[in-house]
Amino acid sequence: MSGRLLRLVCTAALATQVALVPGAAVAVPEPDGSAEPSVAELLTDLQKLYREAEQATEAYNATEERLRHKRAEVARLDGQLARARLALDDSRSEAGRLARRQYQSSSDLSPYLRLLLARDPQHVLDQGHVIGQVARERAGTTARLAGAERRRDELARQARAALDAQLTLTERRKKERDDVRRRLGDVEEMVASLSARQLHEVAELERSGVDERQRELEDSGALGEDDAKPTAEGERAVRNAVRQLGKPYQWGAEGPRSYDCSGLTSWAWDRAGTPIPRTSQEQWAKLPRVPLDALRPGDLVVYFPEATHVALYLGDGLVVQAPRPGARVKVSPLAANPVLGAVRPDPDGRPVSRYAPPALPATAADGAGGGDDAAAGPPAPGRGGVVGRQAASRAAQ
Repeated sequence: MSGRLLRLVCTAALATQVALVPGAAVAVPEPDGSAEPSVAELLTDLQKLYREAEQATEAYNATEERLRHKRAEVARLDGQLARARLALDDSRSEAGRLARRQYQSSSDLSPYLRLLLARDPQHVLDQGHVIGQVARERAGTTARLAGAERRRDELARQARAALDAQLTLTERRKKERDDVRRRLGDVEEMVASLSARQLHEVAELERSGVDERQRELEDSGALGEDDAKPTAEGERAVRNAVRQLGKPYQWGAEGPRSYDCSGLTSWAWDRAGTPIPRTSQEQWAKLPRVPLDALRPGDLVVYFPEATHVALYLGDGLVVQAPRPGARVKVSPLAANPVLGAVRPDPDGRPVSRYAPPALPATAADGAGGGDDAAAGPPAPGRGGVVGRQAASRAAQ
């Protein structure tokens, strides 16, 4: 009997003995982790990493915005403090001048005796009037001096507090920047670990999921049947956003060379003449809400329960967005991500009487090319799933 066969026989006999022993525990081999994860698992993991990276990005953006305001406050307080110190120096100089005048005109004689001994009593009376005026002026100068000192001290306190807050925000921004970089590193590591076949399968699964969610949203009637016309500012915001198609996503960027999600929407509206908050969470919190069935071009669609992603509505169930790291500004179905709701930057604006949607380049759904240099025209039928079908349908109308 060969050695290999002998080992197999011994192993089988040992296993039989263990199985016959009542209550004996049978050891089950642990999985070695070599099994390849499913495409659905890969997509779930990748989407989770992208979402965490975007949450970190929006936290960084919020801190950056607060830091920007705090820097402006520190500069304003420093200017006020400098002016207060100059005013205090002037008050002190005036107080010193009055003190010298009073000292030079002082006398040991009482005003009554000076009046009796004077050759010209009227002159003494006039002089007394001047002295009284000087006394009142001195009292006013003293009050201004005290007020200037209080103002200086208060401004100095505010400036110190603002500077401390700025330093705290600067340190927080550094930590959040490092957090973003770490999370983006996780994304890059996972993407690098996937084969070309896996990447293709993940992309196809994601695209089919978006198409399905979009069909469900449209079939539910939540979008309404007709889009309202935008305001003049909303139309400008739409055209501003469409001109950015194909430009790269970059976290923390707010144009014009690259954007993150809220950087694109805030840039488009700012250039349209209506400044809005910088981050998606502030846009969701501070702008008026609007139901999905009342959407009009230019409105903002906000995603995820934490309001960590935002896109600009184009009409016909489409949005333009800066989607995520590694991607470019593109046109997507509204249901590209889980929808939280929508907000309107120009609730009081009057819709235009006539509106022609901007022509979209053939690569609008892919984020490749596009922008100012793209050839005008609708996407080719069949490109980009629901995006291609809807854009082609709109062009046919």
